[in-house]
Amino acid sequence: MSQVTTMEPLSARIPGDLYLWLAQLRVEGATTNSDKLRVLLGQLKRQHDGAFDYAAAHAWARDLTGQSREALVAMEGRSGVHSDVMAAILDHTTAALALLVSQAPKDDSQAVKLEEALVRRSFALCETLLRQAATSAASAYDPTVVQRHMAGTIELVTKLALKKGA
Repeated sequence: MSQVTTMEPLSARIPGDLYLWLAQLRVEGATTNSDKLRVLLGQLKRQHDGAFDYAAAHAWARDLTGQSREALVAMEGRSGVHSDVMAAILDHTTAALALLVSQAPKDDSQAVKLEEALVRRSFALCETLLRQAATSAASAYDPTVVQRHMAGTIELVTKLALKKGA
């Protein structure tokens, strides 16, 4: 049997700039401001209650980064320039945030599992950046960005390799 949800009226006065922002905000499955408020409050409640599963948390994190993603896609359409570096960082950030939001550990074993997932994902990003560093020009908006920031990482990896070989 399905649960019947009663709707309660809510009245609030908000600043004009917030009203215009809400009116222009794209919220999946919502067209009116009332619909948008219901969806957004539902998301906030699920987040607060820790009720996001990974897929829902990932969709939420993608929504949070949507404006940046759309701006980068528009830029790529205009210029033809794509950044694998930026794409990897956006994907990593989205997935890491989704993991953190969806998996609040309740005991030691869950904390170990979350840590494992975050470290695995973080090293995957490191490997991606190191692959970009292996070339003279990274697939990035600034082809030298990876080269400029890799010195400390290379030093650490070199020291670890020497230590391991000793």
